[in-house]
Amino acid sequence: MIQLKYMKIVADLHLHSKYSRAVSQKMEPKTMTQWARKKGIDLLGTADWTHPLWLKELEASLEEEAQGIFKLKEENNNQKNKESSQPVRFVLSTEIASIYSQGGKSRRIHNVVLSPSFAVASKINAELKKRGCNLLADGRPIIGLSSMQLGELVWSIDSKVMIIPAHIWTPWFAMFGSKSGFDTIEECWGKYHKNIFAVETGLSSDPAMNWRLKDLEDKSIVSFSDAHSPAKLGRELTVLQSRKEVKEFTYKDLLNALQRHKDSDWQIAYTVEFHPEEGKYHYTGHRSCQVRHSPEQTVNQGTICPVCGKPLTLGVMHRVEELASKKEIKPIKKANPAGVVGFYNPEDQTRPPYIMLVPLAEILSESLNTGISSIKVENEYNKLLEKLGSELKILTQSKLEEIEALSGTKTALGVEKVRTGKIVIEPGFDGVFGIVKIWQDEKQESSLSQTLDEKKQMTIF
Repeated sequence: MIQLKYMKIVADLHLHSKYSRAVSQKMEPKTMTQWARKKGIDLLGTADWTHPLWLKELEASLEEEAQGIFKLKEENNNQKNKESSQPVRFVLSTEIASIYSQGGKSRRIHNVVLSPSFAVASKINAELKKRGCNLLADGRPIIGLSSMQLGELVWSIDSKVMIIPAHIWTPWFAMFGSKSGFDTIEECWGKYHKNIFAVETGLSSDPAMNWRLKDLEDKSIVSFSDAHSPAKLGRELTVLQSRKEVKEFTYKDLLNALQRHKDSDWQIAYTVEFHPEEGKYHYTGHRSCQVRHSPEQTVNQGTICPVCGKPLTLGVMHRVEELASKKEIKPIKKANPAGVVGFYNPEDQTRPPYIMLVPLAEILSESLNTGISSIKVENEYNKLLEKLGSELKILTQSKLEEIEALSGTKTALGVEKVRTGKIVIEPGFDGVFGIVKIWQDEKQESSLSQTLDEKKQMTIF
C-alpha cells in the first residue's frame, strides 16, 4: 500500500517492455522496479499488456494491492531489503498504434491505454483479436482500427479505461502530427472526443506550448518517458499530490486526478519535462541534408529542403504555431529553495506548473568529460544515489554543497545550471535529438552561486 507519508506520487505511465521493437531486454518488472527506485518513481506503467506473453508475465509477477494498483509479488519476501523501503507500484498501461485512412489521408496515431484490471485488459485483447489485430507481432501493436473505433471498443467494455493520446505533436505518429495527424481532437475522435481528458506532451513540446491551443483548454497535460530502456525511465514525469490525508492510492484516484474532478482527493502537482529543444522533432528539418530551420525560417524559406528539393519534416514548434489560438505564452518563473526554476501559467492558475531537467547521467558525462555510457559515469551516478537518494531528489532537492563534496565542484555546478536553466541546447530536428551544452566555452564558473531569490520560492515540491 502507498502509505500516508507518500503524499506525492511520481508517475511514469508510458514506457515499453522487452516485447516491443528496439527495446532493451532488461525492461522486465524486477529491473524496471529497481530503476524506478533509482529515478525516484513511485508509480510505473506496466507497458505492453496487449502482448499475450507479456500479459502472462505481468499476471505471474504482480498482485493487486489497491484497486487497479499492483506490486511485485516477491516484495513480500524482501521486506528486510533496504530497496523495499521505497514502494514502487504499477498500473496496467500499453501503447497502441493505429494506422488507417480518414478524410482522404493516411493516419498514424499512437495512444496510451490504461486498464483498471487484468480482466478488462484481457477482454480488450480478445476483442482486438476478433477484429484481426496481431497482438503477438509487437509489444506496441499496430492495428487497423481508427481512433474512434478503438475508443468504441474499449469503452464498450469498461468506461473507466483511460486513453491518453501519446506524444501528440510527433510528426509521423501522433494526433496533431504534421504528417498524419488531425487539427482538432474532435476530428480525430468524433463523438468520443469528450472522453479524451488528458494528452501527453512528448519530448519535443512542453506545457507552455500546449497551453496555446483552445482545443486543450480543458485537458490535463501530462508527461511520461516513453522509455525503451531502464536508464531512460523518468526523463519526463507527472507528479500527483493528495489534497488531504489518504490511506491508499487507487486507479480511480488516478482517473479522477487526470479528469480534474473537483471532488478528487488527488490532483496533478506538476510535471517534469525534457527541454523541448532536446526532443528529436522540435525544429523543422531534413536529417539527410543536415538542414534545420526554426519556425521563423520555415515561414520565410518554405517547407522544401534547399539542398535536395524534398519536403522537410515539419517541427513540433512549427506545428504548434499552425494550430495555436493564442500567441506565445511566457510562463512566470519561480524558484524553490534549492534553486529549481518552475514555470507557471500567467493566465490560468488551475494549470499545474512544470520544471525542466536534464538527466543526471548527461550532467555527469559533461562534467567528467566522458561518454554517457562510460564506467566512470556509472560509478559516479551510483555513488551519488547511494549517498543522497534518488535521481529526482538529487536534481531538485539535494544541497549543492553535498553534491560538491561527493562529486566535485564541476558536477555541482552542472546541477545548479540545470536547475536554473542556464544551459544551451542545439534543437533537435527530423529524428535527431537536440544536444545539451551545460558549458558553452572554456570560461566556466569556479564556484557555486550563493544567491537565491527567497521571495520567488515555489512550494510545489
